[in-house]
Amino acid sequence: MTKPVVTVTLNPAIDQTITVEALKPGSVHRARAVRHNAGGKGVNVASCLADWGTPVVATGLLGTGNAAPFEALFQAKGIADAFLRLPGETRVNIKIADLAANDTTDINLPGLTADPGALGRMQETVRRLVEPGTPVLLAGSLPDGLPTDTYAILTADLAAAGARVVLDSSGAPLAAALATTGALPHCIKPNRHELEDWAGRPLPSDADLLDAARGLNRRGVGVVVVSLGADGALFVDRTRALHGRLPPVQALSTVGAGDAMVAGLIAAFQQEGGLEDVARLSVAFAAAKLGCFGPNLPDPATVRALAAQVTLTGLD
Repeated sequence: MTKPVVTVTLNPAIDQTITVEALKPGSVHRARAVRHNAGGKGVNVASCLADWGTPVVATGLLGTGNAAPFEALFQAKGIADAFLRLPGETRVNIKIADLAANDTTDINLPGLTADPGALGRMQETVRRLVEPGTPVLLAGSLPDGLPTDTYAILTADLAAAGARVVLDSSGAPLAAALATTGALPHCIKPNRHELEDWAGRPLPSDADLLDAARGLNRRGVGVVVVSLGADGALFVDRTRALHGRLPPVQALSTVGAGDAMVAGLIAAFQQEGGLEDVARLSVAFAAAKLGCFGPNLPDPATVRALAAQVTLTGLD
C-alpha cells in the first residue's frame, strides 16, 4: 500500500485572488472576480496530490479564528487533517491577477505568532505520522515565534525516522536548513531568484544554475529542482541534469503553479520514478494547474497527456 504523503505548513494562508483587466498603480480598479482558497505551500501541494489520487495527511499550524476554509478543503478532497490549532487567525494573502499582463501581484499580510511550545508539539505530531520511507514536505515561510533553523531541526528529526524530506522554502529558513552539519533534505525546489539568494550571486545561465545545484548535490541534497516559470525547470541529481519544459499556455491563474510542481515531483517519488519521470510529472502538474483556479488539477488523464509532451534536454 502506498504510504501517505505528509505535508507540513507552518505558516498557511487564505489566498484571496482578485482578477482585474489591467493593474495600474494609483488607479481605481473594478474587480472582474474574487476567489478565496485555503492555501499556503503545503496545503496547495496536498490539494494537488489529492486530485492526483495520492493519500495525503496535512499538518502544520492553523488559527482557530478562520480555520473553516481549510477544514472544508480537507473534507472535500479527502485530505487527513492533522493541523495543530493556535489562538488567533491564519494570515490572508491578497493576489491580484492582471489579465492584460498575464501576471500576478502578491500582498502577504501578517499571520499567527507561534507560542513557545508550538515547535515541540509540531515535532511530536509529525513524528507520529512518519515511518521509514514516508515522503514529508516542509514548505513555506515560518510564522513569528519560530526560530530560523526550524526546518533544519525538523529535517534532522525526520531523517532519523527514515522519512524522505522535500523542502520548499526560501531566505533564512532555507539557508539554515542547508547550512546544518546534520541531515540535509532529500530534495529542494527553489526558483532561480531563491537559489541566487542562497548562493549570494547571480545565476543567469543554465550552466550557472547547474553549478550551484551540483554543489548542493555534493553536500548531500539528493535532488535539486530549480523552477523557471514559463521556461519549465531544471532537475539535477548526483548523476544527471535535465531541463524540462512545455510550450507556454494561457493561464487562468498562476497562483500555486510552483506548488503544483512540488506535488508532481512528490508524486513521481511515490512511484519510485527516475529523474526523467520526476521532470515530466513536475512540469505537467505545473502546466495543468495553470488551467485551474486555486490549488487544483484537472483529471489525471489530462495530466498524463501533458507529461508525455514534456521536452527533456540533457545538460551534462
